[in-house]
Amino acid sequence: MAVERSKSGNDLGFEGELFKAADKLRGNLEPSEYKHVALGLIFLKYISQAFETQYEKLHGEAYADPEDPEEYLAANVFWVPPEARWANLQANAKRPEITFTDVTTGREKKGDIGGLIDNAMEAIEKANIKVLKDVLPKIYSRPQLDKTMLGELVDLFSNVDMKARKGDAQDLLGRAYEYFISQFAGAEGKRGGEFFTPRSVVNTIVEVLEPTKGRVYDPACGSGGMFVQSERFIEDHQGRRSDIAVYGQERNHTTWRLCKMNLAVRGIDADIAWNNEGSFIRDAFPQLKFDYAMANPPFNISDWWQPNLEGDARWAFGTPPQGNANFAWLQHILHHLAPRGTAGVVLANGSMSSQQSGEGEIRKTMIERDVVDCMVALPGQLFYSTQIPACLWFLARDKGANGHRDRRGEILFIDARKLGHMVDRTRREFSPEDVAKIAETYHRWRNRPETNAAQELEPYADEPGFCKAASLADVRGHGHVLTPGRYVGAADEEDDGIGFAERFGGLRAKLEEQFAVSQRLEGQIRAALQGCSA
Repeated sequence: MAVERSKSGNDLGFEGELFKAADKLRGNLEPSEYKHVALGLIFLKYISQAFETQYEKLHGEAYADPEDPEEYLAANVFWVPPEARWANLQANAKRPEITFTDVTTGREKKGDIGGLIDNAMEAIEKANIKVLKDVLPKIYSRPQLDKTMLGELVDLFSNVDMKARKGDAQDLLGRAYEYFISQFAGAEGKRGGEFFTPRSVVNTIVEVLEPTKGRVYDPACGSGGMFVQSERFIEDHQGRRSDIAVYGQERNHTTWRLCKMNLAVRGIDADIAWNNEGSFIRDAFPQLKFDYAMANPPFNISDWWQPNLEGDARWAFGTPPQGNANFAWLQHILHHLAPRGTAGVVLANGSMSSQQSGEGEIRKTMIERDVVDCMVALPGQLFYSTQIPACLWFLARDKGANGHRDRRGEILFIDARKLGHMVDRTRREFSPEDVAKIAETYHRWRNRPETNAAQELEPYADEPGFCKAASLADVRGHGHVLTPGRYVGAADEEDDGIGFAERFGGLRAKLEEQFAVSQRLEGQIRAALQGCSA
């Protein structure tokens, strides 16, 4: 169940070394601008590496043609035209003037390394247009980009010794891409949080839901971290990637491109839709139902409503307030869940208790219809984009189905606010042990006893201060408020071996001493006041 440390985002090994080296070359570029420069080159290096590996393999086969694009399509590898291959970029990285054939016009053109990289991006998009159309950055020939810096970046990514490290080159480059995204998110602060969910939060959702077979959906998918971790979960549990189909939607075109590249460097085939309107106004998958939904939608957005959303079929639990989309996200996701589907959603803490604009009634209806499975209160400072306290909603269409214990009429509350550790002055992160504690608590509660025994999990028991399995009657008694702190109670104090009589005697002696001090001070004050009146 536990997530490996090397995959938790806590290590500063290969990925950290590479980022530090690349960041030194940034110069005066802002992280938000440099992000696309560095990530585009990592992507280019990745597909060239995969191409070269397949190229060498085809060279060794009797009737294969290494220059036939169809040979690469059959192996699920991007075809890279000669002018776009990394070896060509590396050979020209330091040359002040380069002559190359422009893939758009077919004519010879003079330029520098920036122009050559843009040309390579165009060539790769044209050769793989179904997957990569309008995805790759073509920003390298801009005058404000230092061409010496670009050449040094190409050299840096060329000289990384992939083969000497654990794992194949493609996996390492995929890890590097993810790590770079996380570091840029940290550098950009609030804007960075728009495209990146901290990995430990994603891990928590994935480890709780355990996506193994079926369709996975994220209606606000950012850079695709939920999908990457889902695929990794399958690999870690000896599953097959082909058992999962990935669907996502993103309204920010720049972030959509990051997502498409992120999934490509992980070898994940996915249907990621983009439109300006977003999932509420223009749902890209209106008829599809999903087995798993995982999302970190923007918190508390107030400009989401359009008049044509009135009476929408998605608002099965009540029309969301026009000034806050939190319960629109929850209902949109529930609408898209299959009959046995489950979901994990990150939302602001206010969603657990707000009574404004009908939100309390919507939450009450969701609880009474028994679609709320588990609530997790998160510690502060987990996110790059906001210091607003957040929580996890876990939803289930059928809490008595799919071979698990019948959980109907019950909600699990987990208070994880004391978990996590500070990774720098401003941000907290869950350790793999923290993630395992949350996920295993859920699985112990959800599973049948015999399933827990097979997985070597202890039987579920409420833990004061951390978790509580509450009945719907309990939740009604709290006015349908879902804040875990109301249910889990206070943690038991550690037994220090002192008996009650001895402890009470000590407290009484201390109280008597304080009374004596109080009487003495009272006498001194009265004497002083009498002196003043005289």
